[in-house]
Amino acid sequence: MKPESAEAYIAFAKDRRIASGDLRNVVGAAKRTLDRDADTAVLVFDGSTGEPIELDFRGTMDDVLARLPQTGAPAVVDDTVPASPRGPGRPRLGVVAREVTLLPRHWQWLAQQSGGASVAIRRLVEQARRADHDGNRVRQARQAAYRFMSVMAGDRPHYEDALRALFADDPSRFEKLIADWPDDVRGHALMLAQRAFDREPPARAVDPASVNR
Repeated sequence: MKPESAEAYIAFAKDRRIASGDLRNVVGAAKRTLDRDADTAVLVFDGSTGEPIELDFRGTMDDVLARLPQTGAPAVVDDTVPASPRGPGRPRLGVVAREVTLLPRHWQWLAQQSGGASVAIRRLVEQARRADHDGNRVRQARQAAYRFMSVMAGDRPHYEDALRALFADDPSRFEKLIADWPDDVRGHALMLAQRAFDREPPARAVDPASVNR
């Protein structure tokens, strides 16, 4: 499977991709297409979520661009609010001491780990965070592919079987089932689905001695 590169936004005129990239440029291309042919069905999708974006194409190009939602705005930091004080521990690391309630067998196991209980707990938390991140990434990627496919390919051959292959984590079958779809629709569906099929390599075991106490 060789999907196209991910884009922030993407526009389709019927089954043909007409633009991809930042929102203003994509919407500009969509507006020009509609000005040439008002009967053309034009849709703009969020490249990350697969969701179609609701846009108002009435008026001039300036009118349309002025109504666009703000994207990529810098975060505003309120430096008038004092930072929360750090608890016990190394200030540089921001280590905070809090109560942990465990069963005796848990404490016994932690006491046997290299580096002590604190190092072992931090290592377990980091491993769980990585595993949870990968699971969330796959779920979000599947949903993005599903949203796009439901809008652009709901009436295409093998649509429901392709969805089953997507959620069954079967990339080979997925690619075969959508092989006859229009090129641009198929290419974007493949790109979105690839994010769900990809797996990050297993996390390397953390050496307890490398974890700051």
